[in-house]
Amino acid sequence: MTRKRGNRFGFWFFQILVRATGLRGAYGFLYIVCLYYVLFDRQAVQSVLPYIKRRFPKAKFLKRYFYVYLLFVNQGKNLIDRFVLMAGYEPFDIKFNGIETLKELLRNENGFILLTSHVGNWQLVMYALETLEKKVYLLMRAEDNQAVRNALKVDQERGNIHIINTDKHLGGVVEMMQALSNGQIVSIMGDRSYQSDQVEVTLFGDKAYLPYSAFRIAAGARCPVAVLSSAKVDSLTYEVKIAKVIEPKMSRRGTMTERWGPFVQEYASSLEEFLDRFPLQYYIFDNIWETTNARDK
Repeated sequence: MTRKRGNRFGFWFFQILVRATGLRGAYGFLYIVCLYYVLFDRQAVQSVLPYIKRRFPKAKFLKRYFYVYLLFVNQGKNLIDRFVLMAGYEPFDIKFNGIETLKELLRNENGFILLTSHVGNWQLVMYALETLEKKVYLLMRAEDNQAVRNALKVDQERGNIHIINTDKHLGGVVEMMQALSNGQIVSIMGDRSYQSDQVEVTLFGDKAYLPYSAFRIAAGARCPVAVLSSAKVDSLTYEVKIAKVIEPKMSRRGTMTERWGPFVQEYASSLEEFLDRFPLQYYIFDNIWETTNARDK
């Protein structure tokens, strides 16, 4: 069983710390908390090592663990920023490179899919999309950690942001197709499958397995896929970028890898470019270089 990290006391403590000391004080305390996780949470460390080993192949044992530690700190800052955002402070400056591209894509009567990754702060980015004055549907699983749900409100709808739960019939595909046909935006995570079908791609020189469902849905809806990345560049600034626009086409020839692999590889290459710039802002915590569910039929 996967251990649930984050409890009510911990979130309450950091909320009080933010109010009392501001972001600087809360960030500073993270360095102590994250040291505890590196030293005593073996499962958390093991979950991130597959990425660290491939992103920093020349790093020795101690250096690898130092990178794990810094990644934990960055994720902690990400969570604190989410709380600050949810509390209504909104002190962050978002530099959005590609907003005009999104406005152009919205001229497509079938909307588009916004393909995101476990990088940066997706909640902050979603709220920034409200300037487009279009509904944004997030495809996501229900958060099973009650403390996380209460503190960060990760599955709470707000304004133009709506949730499509993957636990629904057919994984929410019907709702996604309806939203796209109405010219809306559907946001999907592209780097974790949650047991959906995968194809093999190359990521950091090794075989990785990523889901192709976003491209299959886009091809069926005849709409493009916009690959979005976000990075925290300093305490109060995020850089958001539309890294690539992909237009998948439906095909019934060949294996799933032959049909969808080239599109997924485009996304994987874009993700690798981002991680070359911001290597310690990847919060996947999953070994995407191993699979038990890749289908090639």
